Amino acid sequence: MLTRPVDQEKQLKSYEEVMEILEAFDLTGSYRDAGELAGCSHHTVAHWVAKRDAGLLPGLGERVERPKLIDPFMDKIEEWVERSNGKIRADVAFDRLVALGYEGSDRSVRRAVALVKGNHRHGRRRVYRPWICEPGMWAQWDWGQGPVIGGRGTNLFCAWLGWSRLRVVIPTWDRTMPTLIGCLDRAVRVFGGAPTYWLTDNEKTVTIDHVAGIAVRNPRIVEAGHHYGVTIATCVPFDPESKGGSEATVRVAKADLVPTAANLLDAYSSWAELVDACERFTTEINARPHRVTRRAPVEMLAEEQMRLHALPQVAFTACFGETRHVSWTSTISYGGVTYSVPHTLADQVVWARVAGDELVITHLAGRGATEVARHQLSTPGHPMINDVHYPPRPPGPLNREPRPTNEAETAFLAIGDGARAWLIEAGATGASRVKVKMAEAVELAALQGQGRVDWALGQAATFGRFGEGDLSSILAAHRGGNSRRAGENHSLQDGTHTWQGFGQ
Repeated sequence: MLTRPVDQEKQLKSYEEVMEILEAFDLTGSYRDAGELAGCSHHTVAHWVAKRDAGLLPGLGERVERPKLIDPFMDKIEEWVERSNGKIRADVAFDRLVALGYEGSDRSVRRAVALVKGNHRHGRRRVYRPWICEPGMWAQWDWGQGPVIGGRGTNLFCAWLGWSRLRVVIPTWDRTMPTLIGCLDRAVRVFGGAPTYWLTDNEKTVTIDHVAGIAVRNPRIVEAGHHYGVTIATCVPFDPESKGGSEATVRVAKADLVPTAANLLDAYSSWAELVDACERFTTEINARPHRVTRRAPVEMLAEEQMRLHALPQVAFTACFGETRHVSWTSTISYGGVTYSVPHTLADQVVWARVAGDELVITHLAGRGATEVARHQLSTPGHPMINDVHYPPRPPGPLNREPRPTNEAETAFLAIGDGARAWLIEAGATGASRVKVKMAEAVELAALQGQGRVDWALGQAATFGRFGEGDLSSILAAHRGGNSRRAGENHSLQDGTHTWQGFGQ
């Protein structure tokens, strides 16, 4: 009779069998007697007793590994995972193993590859040290893709103040240098001061090149940093994990502001609607307690502002373009062309610059630089006027509405829309004795009802009947609701019976 080797027998013992062996040894105190009781070799009893004394017994329910068909190929799988830096697919490994003589299932290969990949990642896992930010030290910014308005894409500038976790989201049309500096100025105005460092990506507006791993800054952003007393720093290229605060701000802002099937937001009908939505989002998220600090960022900002640098009174305007004075008609002139701006900026100074085929107009206020208008470039003689920049137009000479100035006029216009229409048409046609006829209409309304008289006045206005007694005639013709109407069997045309005796 063939017997299994002792080592293999030790390896195949389950937890229950091991407990039986140890119980038999505790009863007999002898390896051989315990082996006879448990049905195994005395060497096996000695093996498990020694493991118990060393505290190396398997845990409850722990399965003892049995030999597998994949075991002889594990070294090859480890080699492939190492060569591919953990990228090799399990199906590719299975095909290669079959070519090497593997006869097992692809499921075993998937498990083996997953196990080896896990060990590979564990040995090369990136270690994160908690970032303990000092008040007033760090701020970050990043860009996110905003919603589409009128078929044109927008951008979301997202700033994050490190210690207080304060977030600022500003919508923009582009990501050019003037727009970036305007957003930075607005952000520090919201912060109430400038931090020591700004951290961001390596875009061309910030970093123009890398030499031996050292970032070469854009001279214009360096000038802006000097203006605010801030040092611009950038993360490692293609490494978003090094600025997770602004990355998280972008993710949350896009989830709440960009219409998707998840948030059920409707599309934005105008730019002003998106601006209002971003301001509401900024207010709400900063008033909400943060999950790390358990405090609202707006509350912590009051403490951090004491460590922020003072801001210059004037924003960095070197890249905002040329100054223009807004006229009393809420327009400016640029290149001989008239462009409109919001009417609230009349008699103020704005900055105008050309960006591609557009003219961008910026205003510097107490809260920072704000883009107030954007027009397509035009030529002299073709002004660019946006009606949104003006309040509702007052009634002109062709669409004036009656406004009563005494009790008689008030009583007449109170009859209804027909009275209003009658007065407008009577004035336009030069009718005589208008006030007398208005008084008669008021008396008729008191006798026959305001509704009937209002209808009769509307008919008189429609057909131009403003003579003496016309209103009474219309009311008499339609008394009781009976009216003469032309039809198939009846005509309103006068008959010819009066001509029967003509010439006799």
